[in-house]
Amino acid sequence: MVSDCRHADQEHPGLKGAALRRALSAAEARCAHTQERLTAPRRRVLELLLEADQPMKAYDLIAAYGAAGEPAKPPTVYRALDFLERLGFTHRIESLNAYVPCRLDGLDHRAAFLICDCCGAAAEFEPEFSAELTAAAAAGYAVRSITLEARGLCAACRD
Repeated sequence: MVSDCRHADQEHPGLKGAALRRALSAAEARCAHTQERLTAPRRRVLELLLEADQPMKAYDLIAAYGAAGEPAKPPTVYRALDFLERLGFTHRIESLNAYVPCRLDGLDHRAAFLICDCCGAAAEFEPEFSAELTAAAAAGYAVRSITLEARGLCAACRD
């Protein structure tokens, strides 16, 4: 990521206000439906990811965790991230070793990210892999997950 990115930070806003509350309520409802618990630590980590303007590393989440500025214990955040990833609320971007909230429905989809090398934003989309999955199945291979990461410049950084 380049430090002299020239566009306004509002180009890639995280969720705030009512949008953030709706996303957290939807997460709670999905947890209730699957008989899982969105505990306070899990909710806080999800909230931080939803508010973020770009992918967050675990240690950034640890530092930002406490409302009064106190950091969380690392196992608390890592356990929350494991839970959120397992339920499809977040994705781990391998090349950045960072996490983003799932901007799609979170259930049974292939994740793909467009990662800006200038500002660090990551936009999620769902790629079409049906031909590749059919070929894998024909070869007897059971694909569990696919994550595609493409790097370049977002529209705001290109301008």
